[in-house]
Amino acid sequence: MPNSPEAATAPAPLVATLVAGPGRPVLTPALIGKAAGALPVAATPHTLAEGIAADLAFTAPAAGRKEFEAALRAALGDAPVDVFVQPQAGRRKRLIVADMDSTLIGQECIDELAAELGLKDHIAAITERAMRGEIAFEPALRERVGLLAGLDAGVAERVWRERITLTPGGKALVATMHANGGYAALVSGGFTVFTEKVAAALGFDEHNANTLIVENGRLTGRVGEPILGRDAKLARLETLIAEKGLVAAEAIAVGDGANDLAMIRAAGLGVAFHAKPAVAAEADARIDHGDLSALLYFQGYHHSEFAA
Repeated sequence: MPNSPEAATAPAPLVATLVAGPGRPVLTPALIGKAAGALPVAATPHTLAEGIAADLAFTAPAAGRKEFEAALRAALGDAPVDVFVQPQAGRRKRLIVADMDSTLIGQECIDELAAELGLKDHIAAITERAMRGEIAFEPALRERVGLLAGLDAGVAERVWRERITLTPGGKALVATMHANGGYAALVSGGFTVFTEKVAAALGFDEHNANTLIVENGRLTGRVGEPILGRDAKLARLETLIAEKGLVAAEAIAVGDGANDLAMIRAAGLGVAFHAKPAVAAEADARIDHGDLSALLYFQGYHHSEFAA
């Protein structure tokens, strides 16, 4: 039985993946060697991208994965390198479900809309509390959208052009998973006016989000019900797993906020991306330094295998 106590304590092929940000290629052979020396058993290094990513293959009980990660982080010290230890079997996934705001893009779209009314700081403070899980997502969204009442709906197009930036690595992530038979779903607590653009820009197969209600060309301050939040994100992940004939172990879920936690917990690989502390503490893997291409390195892709 793969999930039995005996299986967890029996030696098994594991792999530790080390990933630096592409803008700071600090992963030198010396640093890789230092990390390998921190493991309790001999490890075989394999470079995935020069200065950026490497695997350390070794054999040890899977139950010790978190202890191995802690030892590797201690050995790496202050080096800006992400660490993830997992079984070698089943690394490559066939489904990715991703959050949008502060994950696929560098902003929170509602905060940028609020900037048009001079309310960015006020609304951003509510957003931050909701993403940390300090207040419930749905009422917080209704409150923030209510403050946008009267805003010209056409402003969203300008916000997209002038304020929104795509997170590096996103296009390669989706294209590479597609090239290997994968499916990509964008599931956001944000708004369709932005998810449709992000999904098209990055090549997602589908996008799911909330709808801002517009009358006479202006936002009414209301959002379509039911609100897509934590439970809806989880439900879409579970539905896609079933529809595609997969199991949870073949899926990745990635996000940064509290409303992503349920899908992060349910996926075979749940990833906290530059996330709030509560999310990072519960995810299988955390990306604090790398960009979205780290999700490909975690799956064992060499940089030469990235799809254009």
